[in-house]
Amino acid sequence: MTSRPSGPKALSVTQLLRKIRGLLEAGIGEVWVEGEVSNLRKQGSGHWYFTLKDEGAQIQCAMFGAVRKAGSQALSDGALVRVFAEASVYEARGQLQIIVSKVEPAGMGDLQARFEALKRKLQAEGLFESARKRPLPAFPRVVGIVTSETGAVIRDILNVMERRAPWIRTVLLPVRVQGKGAEMEIARAIERLGRASDFGWPACDVLIVGRGGGSLEDLWCFNEDVVARAIIACPVPVVSAVGHETDFTIADFVADLRAPTPSAAAELVAPDGAELMARLRQWRTRLERVMAQTLRQGADRLAGLKRGVLQRDGEKLLREPMLQVDSLRGRLSQAAERSLETKARGLEAARTRHQSQQPARVLERRLESLGHQRVRLAHALDERLGRDGLRLGRLREMLRTLGPESAFQRGFSLTLDPLGRALRSAQGLVPGTRLLTKLSDGEVSSVVVE
Repeated sequence: MTSRPSGPKALSVTQLLRKIRGLLEAGIGEVWVEGEVSNLRKQGSGHWYFTLKDEGAQIQCAMFGAVRKAGSQALSDGALVRVFAEASVYEARGQLQIIVSKVEPAGMGDLQARFEALKRKLQAEGLFESARKRPLPAFPRVVGIVTSETGAVIRDILNVMERRAPWIRTVLLPVRVQGKGAEMEIARAIERLGRASDFGWPACDVLIVGRGGGSLEDLWCFNEDVVARAIIACPVPVVSAVGHETDFTIADFVADLRAPTPSAAAELVAPDGAELMARLRQWRTRLERVMAQTLRQGADRLAGLKRGVLQRDGEKLLREPMLQVDSLRGRLSQAAERSLETKARGLEAARTRHQSQQPARVLERRLESLGHQRVRLAHALDERLGRDGLRLGRLREMLRTLGPESAFQRGFSLTLDPLGRALRSAQGLVPGTRLLTKLSDGEVSSVVVE
């Protein structure tokens, strides 16, 4: 018989975790904790599970019978809350958690705040207005899909489209649908499928952009401005199918149509082939019924004509219409001749106007007009010079008659003082003053003696 080695007794894992739980519950107890809600899961049992986090850490939370607990309506992904909870350990997983008994809203989480800010901005720009949203094509031939190439979403979309409209072609541009940089891939894929023919792909009639459900963080790339702008700028209608029916993203608001799920998006885009065939059969039946009725009515009418009008002489029956045709033919011929004559006169008038407007004719008329103007100008100039010459002669005679020259002719003279002024009186003269006397035939210089 072998002996077991002596030493300290070891605890089982269960015993250790129960000790840790006891220490937590006794040492910490119930406390208020504030953080942002993430990955909220509501179970059918009425228990809710979620993660409470801040910038540096996160902790799992359980709220048993949540609908009966105070403030549980404040719990939603992205919400900033204060919870009254007891620190504990979930032994089955060895997981630290807190058991929540009360919830109070503590403001808005960072992601939720960013969501609301971008929503307000785009709404102010009018990008949510129904007036700018385009209707989906009734019978699309090519559908572009922007989603992950793996997972249930693409399978669900393709299965629905194959079942409803197997003639539709699909163009999948696979992208990441969560994580850093996923928003740029999604925006670039939307932009490329919007002009698919530039890349050698079939031109798309409508796009489906989406992914499966998840937390606010998981869906966040569909809340980025770059994705919203790509959807708005896309030249073809876009259907947003992000998450579950209760999930809403910015992409849903700016898209031309929001689908509650990716499968629903496929049903909205693809017409139901079975329903179309049923409608076609219904229309065929109605058309056959209408055609049969029309044929019966035509046969009845033809039978009536045979019993009435067609039993008479065919030549007499057509005599009146033939006279009308001859009359109309004559009137048409006369109208055609008159129209041709009118057109011929108009053409001749246009030809005359065209010839009169030829550059040589125009230049000839203008040269002729210029010659007439030159003659008129020379005549007017001669008349003006003659009138001015006569007027100048009369002024010359008048000047000769009224000026000093005529006085000189009659024996008068003009004496000027040293300053050249006319001497009118002897007063003020002194001996030695030099004077100048102008006569009709010359001038005399003299000096005053006395």
